Amino acid sequence: GSCEVKTCWRSLPAFKQVGQILKQSFDGATEVKSKKKSQVGRMQLIPSSRKLKPFEVDDLVYLKDSPDFCEKNSTLGSLGTHGRECNKTSKNIDGCDLMCCGRGYRTIIEHVTDRCNCKFYWCCFVKCEECIKRVVRNICL
Repeated sequence: GSCEVKTCWRSLPAFKQVGQILKQSFDGATEVKSKKKSQVGRMQLIPSSRKLKPFEVDDLVYLKDSPDFCEKNSTLGSLGTHGRECNKTSKNIDGCDLMCCGRGYRTIIEHVTDRCNCKFYWCCFVKCEECIKRVVRNICL
């Protein structure tokens, strides 16, 4: 029982390390196509282009490209990224460069009225002031 479980958990790499390995495999994945190997009918995977590196047993391969999620595609249920809010300073997936798919974005400056400096009065109500806050939003084109 418990000794086996403890040993198993200790032998696993950290979750972040597993994620990094998967990401590297994904980034280096090879597009393949299937080809009949012999008259027996066995299928073999080969790189889809001569320009692509031959893959090894541990490499990640794929048969079909991922769909383009930048544009709306109702068949796949993708709404696209037009009109989505993005983070101008982020280099991650929420950043405007990636999310807007190179189409650019527009910056909107809004003044929003919000409740602030709230105070609870015993018993039983809350009194707040109204503050005007400047909000900068970036929207994908």
